[in-house]
Amino acid sequence: MRDVLVVGAGWAGLTAAARLAAKGYAVTVVEKSRGPGGRSATRRAGRFEFDHGAQYLTASSDAFARQVKAWAAAGLLASWDAGIAVFGRPPDASSSGAGARRWVGTPSMNAVPRRLAEGLDCRWRWRAERLAWDGTGWAVTSGEGERLEARSLLLTAPPAQSLGLLGDDHPLAGSLSDVEMAPCWALMVGYERAPEIGFDAAFVNQGPLSWVARMDTRPGRQGAPSWIAHAGPAWSRTQLEAVPERVASLLLAALGELDVLFTRDVRLLKAHRWRYARGGVSSLSPPLLSRARERLVVAGDWCAGERIEGAWISGVAAARRLERLL
Repeated sequence: MRDVLVVGAGWAGLTAAARLAAKGYAVTVVEKSRGPGGRSATRRAGRFEFDHGAQYLTASSDAFARQVKAWAAAGLLASWDAGIAVFGRPPDASSSGAGARRWVGTPSMNAVPRRLAEGLDCRWRWRAERLAWDGTGWAVTSGEGERLEARSLLLTAPPAQSLGLLGDDHPLAGSLSDVEMAPCWALMVGYERAPEIGFDAAFVNQGPLSWVARMDTRPGRQGAPSWIAHAGPAWSRTQLEAVPERVASLLLAALGELDVLFTRDVRLLKAHRWRYARGGVSSLSPPLLSRARERLVVAGDWCAGERIEGAWISGVAAARRLERLL
């Protein structure tokens, strides 16, 4: 029987898994997607590349700043010195990362999660469907009927999904159900020729959009001219179940309101829905939920302020908690 089973191969899950494996624990990570990174994702379509999830990371704590420098020295991150505009009401520091140095993964936003996953027992396209605690350990069953057993369990899926696995009668159900996560529609636009826009990225505080950024000029990128746009949470919620083609059309029109050049020479247009994109709590200390008697820990970016740094902080705390439980 393995020591730890981790559900979710995003920043929190892989941070915890890598730290535990480095200390000799037998760890298995299961992930429903085809690779690591969670919302730190890169989509490739022909000549185009899009970081359509997390856009960059910043470091506010000394511990994470040291880790970021180590990743940068290893070639996994690069500083992104973009010219960033603001449309509408200026964002506050908490929403914009104002004054903070911005970093992007190289050659893609999931570069660090990919490195963390190296050497780990990771099962891709493995969707956890059922959990069972028998008093001595956990059994997790996939949608295909495969069963994995472990002495302890770490859940790093979005709160609603972790709640779905644990069930409404679990002691942690109340805490999980209280966490609200907002959706985000992402628009990917590829161009025949790069539109001559006077900025590299922008915070948008008017209309449907909240953020736009050019992709092909970011460090380490080699794709054709391309831009990403994120819709705000309120608009994304109203369009949550809309078909992607309609969302893409509406968001392209919103881009055109910023600059009509965004609507010309378009060669690729796709929309992607992130159902659980932002939100969470910032007051959990340590940044996780746990049940000692079940050797169960629940962690994720939502436990520590929703950003990549929060996911890493939660993952570090989860590894420490699991060490004490094993």
